[in-house]
Amino acid sequence: MIDELDGDADVVGACTAVGLPRASYYRRWHGAKRPPARPRPEPQRKLSQDERQRVLDVLTEPRFVDCAPIQVWAQLMQEGVYLCSARTMHRILSENASVRDRRNQLRHPNYAAPQLMTTRPNELWSWDITKLLGPQKWTYYYLYVILDVFSRDVVGWLIAERETGALAKELVAESCHRQGIEPGELTVHSDRGSPMKSKVLGQLYADLGVTKTHSRPHVSNDNPFIESHFKTLKYRPEFPERFGCLEDARGCFRDLFQWYSHEHHHSSLEYLTPHDVHSGLADQRLAERHEVMLSAYQSHPERFVHGPSKKRELARAVWINPPKATVDADADQAKNGTGLEGPAPSVSSPAQRSGCSSAEPYPPSRRDEPTPSGLSSKRQTSGCGAEPRSEQGVPMAALL
Repeated sequence: MIDELDGDADVVGACTAVGLPRASYYRRWHGAKRPPARPRPEPQRKLSQDERQRVLDVLTEPRFVDCAPIQVWAQLMQEGVYLCSARTMHRILSENASVRDRRNQLRHPNYAAPQLMTTRPNELWSWDITKLLGPQKWTYYYLYVILDVFSRDVVGWLIAERETGALAKELVAESCHRQGIEPGELTVHSDRGSPMKSKVLGQLYADLGVTKTHSRPHVSNDNPFIESHFKTLKYRPEFPERFGCLEDARGCFRDLFQWYSHEHHHSSLEYLTPHDVHSGLADQRLAERHEVMLSAYQSHPERFVHGPSKKRELARAVWINPPKATVDADADQAKNGTGLEGPAPSVSSPAQRSGCSSAEPYPPSRRDEPTPSGLSSKRQTSGCGAEPRSEQGVPMAALL
């Protein structure tokens, strides 16, 4: 526009009118008419290609493979040899992508973040092991917990004096039998601890048709649900600083898991209990709450500024490391005040009980069936919190 004025107005007034700094105008005007840059001549003191190759060969010799360029330069000077300066050695190494250890290095594989989704109970489990302080210093007990990611319900747990893959195998086998898991319908996620990667547990997964996934090395965020569950339990006021014995720890966690499954209203479950979601009672509980809120609105509508409350719905899907598109969509829905509509996804059969919260060891239709791996079907009334026993009925912890 300024060029089209052709002298009708000065450059200062034109730039002021369009809000453009004069320096920007002159820079663009001179840049458009600037001739192409001439190739820069090579300096006369630059090393020839043969000389540069000789320097590179010297730097990669076996005696200099672990030395910095300044150390190579100093050693060559002591031997009466001068090839180039230490800075030129750095430039030559950089041009040949050798600015690193000039020896074969082990390259760790790039682990992709696991992306797992579940839309119903008994589709995705997460489990881990945490330490419990024993009666004396340097004594510990180990708490094994399997958590259903969708319902947040504890489907299996045990406490032992050792952290082994054999105990993990017994716990997973019993929990799958208790929940009636069929081949190909369950994924079990865990970190990369030695019991989680043990061969006996991997063989059990193959026999049961269970898919296993692991977190990335040294990344605790890939297994967030079980870590949050441990924090919830350990922040309870009845959680002691130390446990007097193994039986003391088991008795304490029987009460804690009973509270967690039946009395704890989980914030991520629309403040329902994990047992309600796992048993298929979520729709009924939310409908009852909605009726209560409607009744309160009809009694005192002036107390509800935004009108009658909407019926809350359970999340359709639960993710471990959701894709970025899913996170952005959820953020937009939260910003616009819209959410997923429609009924919550149906859960598994209501006859499937929570592993540790049920008063019966097994559902009635499976109570008398033999459990896998030779486990006795006679259990204590505390569910899968009872210690595992061998074929002779001896506690597994005592055998260890």
